Amino acid sequence: MEEYHRHCDEVGFNAEEAHNIVKECVDGVLGGEDYDHNNINQWTASIVEQSLTHLVKLGKAYKYIVTCAVVQKSAYGFHTASSCFWDTTSDGTCTVRWENRTMNCGVSLCRPGWSAVVRFGLTASSACQVQVILLTQPPELELQARATTPG
Repeated sequence: MEEYHRHCDEVGFNAEEAHNIVKECVDGVLGGEDYDHNNINQWTASIVEQSLTHLVKLGKAYKYIVTCAVVQKSAYGFHTASSCFWDTTSDGTCTVRWENRTMNCGVSLCRPGWSAVVRFGLTASSACQVQVILLTQPPELELQARATTPG
């Protein structure tokens, strides 16, 4: 039984490890900053790109989908929703919530298998960045990635 757990840890998605990687990236980009609408696109792009770079360096043959939203703190709050349909034995996800006195940040990371459907909804005014890295994929499957910026 010990061999089985060791094997699963080597091939399975480690949500805690992924969470820590993403949180470090968010801290590195937003730590010490105050909300500035002019920097949102740069911040979200940096968080997504750095997170993907560090995840890929783990050397696992995974695909990753990372979404990031940064909004100014207000009385209206920050609301996000995501829905996934996938195989819970091989796919995984984690969410990182970060905030300071002037802004909120939410980062969702999905590690889908070959046939995952991911939707991301945002009910706040913000910039949103989506980036996908596809590692080995069977030729008969097609994956679409769409980025939206709510107005």
